[in-house]
Amino acid sequence: MHRRTLLSAAASAGMAVLTFAACTTNHGPSATPTEAERAIDEGVDTTMATLYSSVPGSKELAGKARGILVFPKVFDAGLVVGGEHGRGALRVDGRTAGYYQTTSLSLGLQAGAQSKSLVFMFMTQDALDAFVRSSGWTAGADASVALAKLGANGVLDAPSGSAEVTAFALANEGLMAAATVDGTKISKLMW
Repeated sequence: MHRRTLLSAAASAGMAVLTFAACTTNHGPSATPTEAERAIDEGVDTTMATLYSSVPGSKELAGKARGILVFPKVFDAGLVVGGEHGRGALRVDGRTAGYYQTTSLSLGLQAGAQSKSLVFMFMTQDALDAFVRSSGWTAGADASVALAKLGANGVLDAPSGSAEVTAFALANEGLMAAATVDGTKISKLMW
């Protein structure tokens, strides 16, 4: 019984973390959908400029991608139960093709909060089409995802040629070395 109470309290804390994270995005609950979309698009532009300037070779890789999904700010916070939340946009041929959100919960020893940016480059048309058709998509389960890393020489290590999706996780100081994106859940944003 004690364990069930503890798990219930942890789940409630996790939901509070996600609620807090959702309210701290750059477009609060009072923003209209048009204002929120504009803020997301501005964040996408800034994130991509940061990626290109901080990760050599990323712009060339983006040029080969069929579509690019960008979450400018993904808030990750937790105290025993952790959660992530962020909103982003899918760009195809340089234009916004839809707005998406990522939300997840995790259990384990954790405390604190941080923000990061996530970029998913769909390298094949099949991977992009499957993502767009899905009602909910999970990195690593619905497509193979290779996390981009910098090599010892400071140049982008080319992800595996078999990866359908290449992902980048960025913090303020640049590419995150110890990040993981497998299990990241993404769904279409409904206003």
